[in-house]
Amino acid sequence: MTPRLDQLRRCFEGAAPALLATCSTDGTPNVTCVSQVHFVDDEHVALSFQFLNKTRENILANPAGSLLLLDPCSGARYRLAIEYARTESEGPLFECMRARLASIASHTGMAGVFRLLGADVYKVAAIEAVPGPCRPQPERRRDRLAALRTLSRRLAAADELETALDLVLEGLAELFGMQHALVLCSDESGQWLYTVASHGYAQSGVGSEVALGEGVIGVAAQQRTPIRLNWPAAEYAYGRAVRAAAARDGLIPLDTEISFPGLIDPQSQLAAPIEAGDWLAGVLYVESAEEGRFDHQDEDALVTIAQQLGVVMRCLIRPVEIPEPLPPPPMDAIAPAGRPVAVRYFATTQSVFLDDDYLIKGVAGAVLWLLINDLVREGRAESSNRALRLDPRLRLPDLDDNLETRLILLQRRLGERCDWLRIEKLGRGRFALRLDRPVSLVDVEEQQA
Repeated sequence: MTPRLDQLRRCFEGAAPALLATCSTDGTPNVTCVSQVHFVDDEHVALSFQFLNKTRENILANPAGSLLLLDPCSGARYRLAIEYARTESEGPLFECMRARLASIASHTGMAGVFRLLGADVYKVAAIEAVPGPCRPQPERRRDRLAALRTLSRRLAAADELETALDLVLEGLAELFGMQHALVLCSDESGQWLYTVASHGYAQSGVGSEVALGEGVIGVAAQQRTPIRLNWPAAEYAYGRAVRAAAARDGLIPLDTEISFPGLIDPQSQLAAPIEAGDWLAGVLYVESAEEGRFDHQDEDALVTIAQQLGVVMRCLIRPVEIPEPLPPPPMDAIAPAGRPVAVRYFATTQSVFLDDDYLIKGVAGAVLWLLINDLVREGRAESSNRALRLDPRLRLPDLDDNLETRLILLQRRLGERCDWLRIEKLGRGRFALRLDRPVSLVDVEEQQA
């Protein structure tokens, strides 16, 4: 039986090089190793174009070729008759192949030597199984289709955004064995991603940031394509090195850095964009200390989960209609006690400090400053998502303001950093700010003006 192209995806993992045979116009054959073969769809593969060599010359003159693939698990070999179609030197396919090539180069000791010039796309005209001895097929890993069904059912039942995020991360650990995972959301500028939920780390890292285009996460967001690396590649690292470079360039104030929660030395990484239509909500990311941890089925599963999460997020961030006005503050509220705390606010960056300790910035910082002013000066503790959206002091955009994810970030950041100031949920779309110590409100830039 002739195998289908999608059944050969283990051959595209980069563990065993492929052989490409081409022929010049005068009939002279040429055989070379190919660093990477990439599955594009059921009829196309892409080969890495790295050098201006004889193979390239042959293909441009005579587009027919023959590709020999090896299954690294069973030893089975397959011969593909292919025909050159086009070369892509930018975009999602190119960036995905460039990232994987860097991973393969690092694994084979060729880092700094391999450089992708283009992704050569070929149409597969025929597939032939090459006769020869094969090892038995390896035991299947956990049934990912059943796991995907279970997680999808749980996610579909989520009625709050925070619940949906936690269900995804807990499900990845329980059902897929992916113990280290993050959800990052796009910020209002479209230039940064911020961590809103994590699983498997000593510190949650909520509020930590990754620049668009930086590392596995940033490239996946920028190109809106999954990125899977099964060996570490220095140029696709992230965290402290990326943020240190950004700080040197003046992009991040050093006193407002939140440490990225990722593994110190991940050996396998997989990132998938979270999307709904043309809206980029963020990135779903998993990593492992084990080399070769994520295969193509893991990638398929994570992409599917990320897409479903995007749709759920789009549904759950719609403003909830709550009758206004809000109820008056309770008359029996307990007065805050203990050592006073200076809540310091920098309007330019919307940064909030508790005494001299950095807490949060951006929209989340502006929201906290507004809420704590309303509580201290007017005694109003309760609010709602809708009220915040309508409040002119926040100046939120009309669309895609990410308010819900910012509130989750703020709630979790307060839970980690402060035991006397917290946000309590009162139902969907409604919450209250609770304050257990006296505070002084300091608008630093206003005082300096």
